[in-house]
Amino acid sequence: MGVRTISQATFLLARPANKKPIMPTLRQLHREQQPLISPLAHDALSARVIERAGFKTFNIGGSSLLAARHALPDLGLAGFGEMAAGIRDIVEACRIPCLVDGDDGYGDVKSVTRMVRTYESMGVSGLLLEDQARETKQPGAASARNVIPLDIMEQKLRAALEARSNSEFVIIGRTDALAREGLDGAIRRAERFLKLGADGVFVAGLKTEQQYERVGAAFKGHWNAAALFQSAQTPWISPQILHAMGFSQVCYPNLLIGRIAKALQQGLERLTSLANGNTGAFENSDSEMAVDVLNEAIGLNRWNEIESRFQTV
Repeated sequence: MGVRTISQATFLLARPANKKPIMPTLRQLHREQQPLISPLAHDALSARVIERAGFKTFNIGGSSLLAARHALPDLGLAGFGEMAAGIRDIVEACRIPCLVDGDDGYGDVKSVTRMVRTYESMGVSGLLLEDQARETKQPGAASARNVIPLDIMEQKLRAALEARSNSEFVIIGRTDALAREGLDGAIRRAERFLKLGADGVFVAGLKTEQQYERVGAAFKGHWNAAALFQSAQTPWISPQILHAMGFSQVCYPNLLIGRIAKALQQGLERLTSLANGNTGAFENSDSEMAVDVLNEAIGLNRWNEIESRFQTV
């Protein structure tokens, strides 16, 4: 897919969503990329770094956004307004299309309708709508404790599909029914989502390579999303193998946010060591490199250039 290093990427200045240049749509990228690889952004900075690295699209994950913005686990603690505020910041920082976590729609069919219309107006390219029950919601790779009845999920999906005004806006049906209804039940739900008109499916909670193989085969030829977690609970399978199984999109939910949390911890441990008299705790070269990456991502030189051009002589 031609991913660039950060130093090779050209500067990308954040622009309002309504002034973004014409870019390939998410549907076009899905057709062209085999598979479509989607890192997950948790804030505007991570989205900008993803874009600068050469990725053509990204997802915005609810769990990572909540962790970064509110230091909360993804247990149904945040409402639509909180999530939309964070997503707006991210979308405005980038030009490439993104797919967002729509959770359960934050309520009934009225709330689902509002969510779709709001995200579409922001410049979001699509969303995932899930059937996990909000009151028992579980984050990350954890198995869902409960799902809503299929007929309620179907009502929400129909409302989402009717609410979009642009046919390019992608709606993915996500099912978390594996733990409650088994793999057969989860696949049946996903099949229903496609019959209702969903653009694709995501069967969450897969724990073994054999489960990935079954879901891949069941939905090969459709928009079929896989999520890979760096976790002892789940296998680590290459994108190429997943594509051969039948998956068309591969997402990496905790790849960035987990590393950032670890880097913060390590940096503070070094600072503690420095405060205790260990003057070798920090390497100046490493610190300078980190600052350079940050300054490039936020476009410091470009903003300084704008300031200098308009200063009164």
